Amino acid sequence: MKKCVILGGGYGGLTIALNLLEKDMPSDVELVMIDRIPFQGLKTEYYALASGTIAETHIRVAYPDDPRLTLTFGEVTSVDLEAKLIHFEEKDPLRYDWLIIGLGCVDAYHGIEGAQEHSLSIQTLTQTRATYQRINDIAPYGQVSIIGGGLSGVEMASELRESRPDLNIRLIDRGPSLLSSFPSNLQQYVRAWMSEHHIEQRTLVTLVRLDGGDLYNKEELIRTDATIWTAGIQPSPIVEALNVIKDRQGRIVLNDCHQIPTHNEVYVVGDCASLPFSPSAQAAQAQGKQIAEVLQAIWKGDTPRLGPIKLRGTLGSLGKKAGFGIMGKRTLMTGKIARILKSGVLWKSKRHFG
Repeated sequence: MKKCVILGGGYGGLTIALNLLEKDMPSDVELVMIDRIPFQGLKTEYYALASGTIAETHIRVAYPDDPRLTLTFGEVTSVDLEAKLIHFEEKDPLRYDWLIIGLGCVDAYHGIEGAQEHSLSIQTLTQTRATYQRINDIAPYGQVSIIGGGLSGVEMASELRESRPDLNIRLIDRGPSLLSSFPSNLQQYVRAWMSEHHIEQRTLVTLVRLDGGDLYNKEELIRTDATIWTAGIQPSPIVEALNVIKDRQGRIVLNDCHQIPTHNEVYVVGDCASLPFSPSAQAAQAQGKQIAEVLQAIWKGDTPRLGPIKLRGTLGSLGKKAGFGIMGKRTLMTGKIARILKSGVLWKSKRHFG
């Protein structure tokens, strides 16, 4: 039997598995999906889990139960592209014929001293659980500082305000405004919402060091009881170790079929792939559908024909009652409608993306 192995059961990996299982797979191909945990955690909702506004079961998605799919759980340590082997922490290596790398990302600390040691994360389910516990242990009127005023930081701050109205919450960013990649009127809307809900906004902050509850803005000392890091991401260390061409962010450069040019049997999906737009669950799902199409064409002996990936837009939440977003290229929305749409996206994700 030939093996088609999916590394990572996140948005991209699970989309590929579902799309392949919808079709007739070759009888001599075994589909294998590898992940740390026995279900998918909906990462776009980890901020709510960390804040305590939802239970973990609310963001679990079961993997498909199909005799053509073999689920393997464990910690991957490296990939040998030349030998076509996946190495594990406590298991024998696994050989593949086709490989999809969807290992996601880790926090980027930008060389800031003490950032990794003295901050909390919402990148993995395990880290998010720890962040939830730490936040819940903070006494009333304590201070939480969230580093990074992008989408993740804004959603984290607003959800935490809803969960813990007794806490002092501070958003810190090195740029001149929150959500700097969004249109100015959306930035203004979110800034106003933050002010109305008593969330401190500190911009143009250049952190040079974290030491316990001390944050150093160059020479200025900022005190905090807990620090949550949402200030950027970078590809998995396993991807970082691969000797292939990457872009300036460390993401793997691919051909038009999402393959590594020097290893056409290897595909990369999601946060580890160099794409013409920012990493997101939506982008990973769209790319995953195309990778499934390429594999199906190859197995049939056909030539893959792919069009450009088109994203529908971006939605963000401000607690459970308000939100903001961009639909298409120009349609901006704020308030309850944007939040309802985001809840609808979550509903579809929990049902295997609709």
